[in-house]
Amino acid sequence: MRIKKLSELTNKSKQRKEKADESKDSKETSASSTQEEQKLSERVGDNLSRMKKALGQSTDLVVREFRISIEEKFTLGVAYIDGLVNKDEVEHYALDSIMHYHDEHLTHDDGIVNMYELIKSYSLAAGEIMEAKTLDDALLHVLSGDTVLFLEGYQTCIVASTRGWRDRAVSEPQSQTVVRGPRDSFTETLRTNTALIRRRIKSPKLWIESQQIGEFTKTDIALVYIDGIADEQVIQEVKERLSKIDIDGILESGYIEELIQDEDYTPFPTMHNTERPDSVAAGLLEGRIAILVDGTPFVLMVPALFIQFFQAAEDYYQRADISTLIRLMRYMAFFLALLTPSAYIALTTFHQEMLPFALLISIAAQREGVPFPAIIEAFIMEITFEILREAGVRLPRAVGSAISIVGALVLGEAAVQAGLVSPAMVIVVSITAISNFVSPVYDMAIAVRMLRFILMVLAATFGLFGIILGLILMILHLCSLRSFGVPYMTPMAPFVKRDQKDVLIRRSIKKMKTRPKLINEKNISRQKTQKN
Repeated sequence: MRIKKLSELTNKSKQRKEKADESKDSKETSASSTQEEQKLSERVGDNLSRMKKALGQSTDLVVREFRISIEEKFTLGVAYIDGLVNKDEVEHYALDSIMHYHDEHLTHDDGIVNMYELIKSYSLAAGEIMEAKTLDDALLHVLSGDTVLFLEGYQTCIVASTRGWRDRAVSEPQSQTVVRGPRDSFTETLRTNTALIRRRIKSPKLWIESQQIGEFTKTDIALVYIDGIADEQVIQEVKERLSKIDIDGILESGYIEELIQDEDYTPFPTMHNTERPDSVAAGLLEGRIAILVDGTPFVLMVPALFIQFFQAAEDYYQRADISTLIRLMRYMAFFLALLTPSAYIALTTFHQEMLPFALLISIAAQREGVPFPAIIEAFIMEITFEILREAGVRLPRAVGSAISIVGALVLGEAAVQAGLVSPAMVIVVSITAISNFVSPVYDMAIAVRMLRFILMVLAATFGLFGIILGLILMILHLCSLRSFGVPYMTPMAPFVKRDQKDVLIRRSIKKMKTRPKLINEKNISRQKTQKN
C-alpha cells in the first residue's frame, strides 16, 4: 500500500511538473509570437496601414507613400502627427532633401546600394536621427512629435526629430513673484525647462536623465542633478521610487509627488515645488535633485526641509540684514496664522484673567449680543473666509478679486450688524488670513490652514493647555518626518551648528562658504577661502 501511494504521489508530481512546463512554454510561445507581431514589415504599405489601424484612423495622423527614384525601385513612407511636428522641418529638412536626391547617388561603384544607410547618413538633414524596430516604438515616436520614415525592404524605420508643437512663452511667475530678481518661469514644455536650468548652470557636471512614466500618457520625466554635489544614495533612492511607479497616466508633477513622497499622512509637504528656474538652480548647487515633468511648469525638488518653505528666492538678492528682517517676519506670520484664532478662543473662554481689564471689558461688551460661543463664532468666520478664498480662485479673473473683496467686507459687516459674530473676531480672522498669505510657498500655507482648525478645537476643549499639547504633538510629528532619508527639521533637529547661518537669520554670502551638511556630504565647500 505504501509503495502504491508513493507511486501515485510521484505520478501526480510529474503531472504537475509537466503542466507547469507546458504553461511556461505556452507563455514563452505567446510572448515570442507577440514580439513577432510587433516587428515592422518590409512593406511600406503594411506598416502605414498598421499604424493607421493602431490609431483608430485618427485624422491628425498624416501618412504619405512616394518614390525616390526615377526607376521607381525605392519606395518611402512617411508618418507624423499634425500639430505635434514642425512642418517646415518635415518638408524642408526631411522630405525635400530626400525627394531631390539624384539617381546617380543611389548606386555604388559595385552596383550594390544600401538605401537605408544612404538616407540615414547622407540624405536626411535632421538634427537628431534614431531608429525603431517595432510598431510600438514607431508609434511612441510619432505620438511624441517625431517623423517616422519607412523604407521598402527594411524592417527598421528611421526616426527624425521634428518636434515643434505650440507652447506657452516664458513669462513671469504667477505664484512666486519677487520685487528684485529674475522674472522668468518654467513652462509646460520639458526641453524649455531644462534649457532654463542649463542657462544658469553652464557646467558639464549638470546631468539630465530622462524616462517615461504612464502606460497611456508616456509622460517624459527628467531627473536633474549636479554630479559630485548631489548625494549618490539620494539619487539612487529617487530612481528606485520613480521606477516603481505603475500608473496609466501622469498629467502633472503632483502625481509624482504623491506617488514617491515619504509620508502620506501628514499635512506638511515633504517635497518642494517651484516654478522659478533660479530657485531650482540654487537647490541643485546645494545638492538637491530636481524632477521635471513634461506638461507642467512646477518642478519638484528633493530632499525638502522645513526651513526651506520659509526661504524665498528674493532673500539672496538683497542685503543680509533686509533678508533677515523679512524672514523673521515670515516666521512670526506663520505662528500668527497658526495660533491667533485658537489663542483668542482659549483666552476668552478659559483664561480671562490673562487679559488686561480694559480689553476684557471691551471684548465682553462686544460679545454681549452674540448667541454663539467663541468656537462656533470662529468656525463660522473661518469657514466663510475659506469659501470666499476658493471662490476668488475659481471665479473669472475680471470679477474674481472684486467679488472676493466685496464679499468679505459685506459679509463681515453684515455678520457684525446682525449680532452673529463680534468685531474682535472679524479682526482675528483678518489677521489670520493676511498672515497666511505671507508664506512664500503655497503648500505650507495649506498645512497651516488645516492645523488651525485642529488647534481651535483643542483650545475650545482644554484652553491654553490644549494649544500647548497640540504644538508638542506637531513638533514631535515634524521631527519624525524625513524627506528621502534626510530629517525634515534639519538643521534644527538634529542641530547642525555650521548650518545655522541660513535658518532664522541669513548671514552675508561671504560667510556662507559651505553647503548644507546633511544634504551634501562630499563637496562641502561652495567658495574658496579668501586670503588677506
